[in-house]
Amino acid sequence: MTVSSTTSSPTYETDVLAAARVQVLEQGVGLSEDQLAAVLRLPDERVTELLELAHAVRMTWCGPEIEVEGIVSLKTGGCPEDCHFCSQSGQFESPVRAVWLNIPELVEAAKQTAATGATEFCIVAAVRGPDHRLMQQVRDGVRAITEAVDINIACSLGMLTQEQVDDLAAMGVHRYNHNLEAARSYFPKVVTTHSWEERMDTCRMVREAGMELCCGGLVGMGESLEQRAELAVQLAALEPDEVPLNFLNPRPGTPFGDLPVMDGADALRTIAAFRLAMPRTILRYAGGREITLGDLGTRDGLTGGINAVIVGNYLTTLGREPAEDLALLSELRMPVKELGKTL
Repeated sequence: MTVSSTTSSPTYETDVLAAARVQVLEQGVGLSEDQLAAVLRLPDERVTELLELAHAVRMTWCGPEIEVEGIVSLKTGGCPEDCHFCSQSGQFESPVRAVWLNIPELVEAAKQTAATGATEFCIVAAVRGPDHRLMQQVRDGVRAITEAVDINIACSLGMLTQEQVDDLAAMGVHRYNHNLEAARSYFPKVVTTHSWEERMDTCRMVREAGMELCCGGLVGMGESLEQRAELAVQLAALEPDEVPLNFLNPRPGTPFGDLPVMDGADALRTIAAFRLAMPRTILRYAGGREITLGDLGTRDGLTGGINAVIVGNYLTTLGREPAEDLALLSELRMPVKELGKTL
């Protein structure tokens, strides 16, 4: 989806950046929904200035370090939910079919992730929520990884009950991922088999249990600029420790499979807007950045507000080679966060 970038007057565009320098850069207070919508409408010729401001905010409130993470799917495909962007849904004619990963494979993936310098390893399952079998598999996996690898363990297992939240916390799971995916006003056009409120309930329980909350979203699904701003503000209200920012990679066989790839300048505006909404939060490059931004755009995002990356492949799509991302971080003189500093 390519959106118009010239709907705001030059005066207002200048004012929103001037306001952000005081409000966000100096005071550490995120922009409002209306302010973020104005940021997302900035014309292309203002994007460089916007990215410089977002980078200054990140350096001021988060510092120079980059957090590196790897992810692996414990259960791939066959999910009963109908998230319209996802090729793992069992409701769509997509090429992904249900596959389970065994514990030795899980440990090996964690070792490979740690070898890149990553501090976080996330176990993901394509499910509405975990059943008894999956919880036992995760318990065994967490124990085996902990014994073999010095790395933080995160999980993303769908919607949870309070008992499951408490169980994961007791296992020593460091961080739990559960994305809002889309703004509340747009969510019914993205998912119909569960509600935005159900996702929020899981996020709140995770925070209250003492685990770090990883909660982000996906942009480029046909939402308006105002709805992107709405998503950023709703995420900010949750005060997540980390926000993974995904860009739609249209997957064959899904309802969103024919949508266009998001315009690169729009993606960079979105990165900067999310940083200006959440100055202190870990903002992570996630799925879709490779096709949306390419190599040059990946560099621009790292100097425009991003301070974390997923290295390697994603769940059902290919990512950049870990060595490429690590070489880029070295070139930009951005130190990889050490494990001890994430605990």
